[in-house]
Amino acid sequence: MITWNDNPDQKNIIDMSGIGQSYDGGENWIIKDLRFIIEDKPDQGQFAVILGMSGCGKSTVLRYIAGLQKPTQGKVLLNGKEVDESQRASMVFQQYSSLPWMSVLDNVALALRYQGASRSEREAKAMEMIKLVGLEGHEKKYAQYPSLSGGQLQRVAIARSLLANPDILLMDEPFGALDIKTKLQMQDLLTSIWHKFHSTIIFVTHDISEAVYLADDIYIMKAAPSHFVEHIPIDLPINRTRATKRDPRYTALVHEVEDKMIAVSEM
Repeated sequence: MITWNDNPDQKNIIDMSGIGQSYDGGENWIIKDLRFIIEDKPDQGQFAVILGMSGCGKSTVLRYIAGLQKPTQGKVLLNGKEVDESQRASMVFQQYSSLPWMSVLDNVALALRYQGASRSEREAKAMEMIKLVGLEGHEKKYAQYPSLSGGQLQRVAIARSLLANPDILLMDEPFGALDIKTKLQMQDLLTSIWHKFHSTIIFVTHDISEAVYLADDIYIMKAAPSHFVEHIPIDLPINRTRATKRDPRYTALVHEVEDKMIAVSEM
């Protein structure tokens, strides 16, 4: 079991305790005794990556935090309050989640529309995010393929999530379907967003090299029943470039995480 560094003087952004998931009334537990804490790091934010074998519950953890699913037992707290309709985080999926009959501008502004903001206000704020993610000039296009590429559609989803809540961003294998060049560009875009907003980002991936490049903490889940069993701090410089991937320390961390992933898969 992980020993969590739960500092009582520091606010917990995410606090999940006693989490269990069963779909048959408690005879079989898919997730059991899961604990997950993400503490606030003022003026820095953090980038936590969740790894684990397929089916271990990584995406389910994100859905709990996003308020898209409730566990069978346990509590999910966001900024000290239980997750509900008014207290939830935005999520970016691997599948393109934009509304294809709406423009890029209207997709990004969607959360503000539901909050009752005026059209002029939501369009002005949406354009700020569209510029930030490099989509200026595409705002009037429909958010669908082939009007936009896969990478551009994910930029729309990121911009929409940031406008809804820039403090917490949940990402479920968002770059898994992208080609290598676009994937690298999106990784760098995401780190720049992290540094700009000091966001707390919880990121699920199967790509160990991606995990090490992006994270300042990696958490590994085991299955049957699922819970967290490894925590690996990533002691690389916070500002990373392609040169980071040539650093011997980066290579050593990739090998360390790979070895622990194999060990966890055999538990």
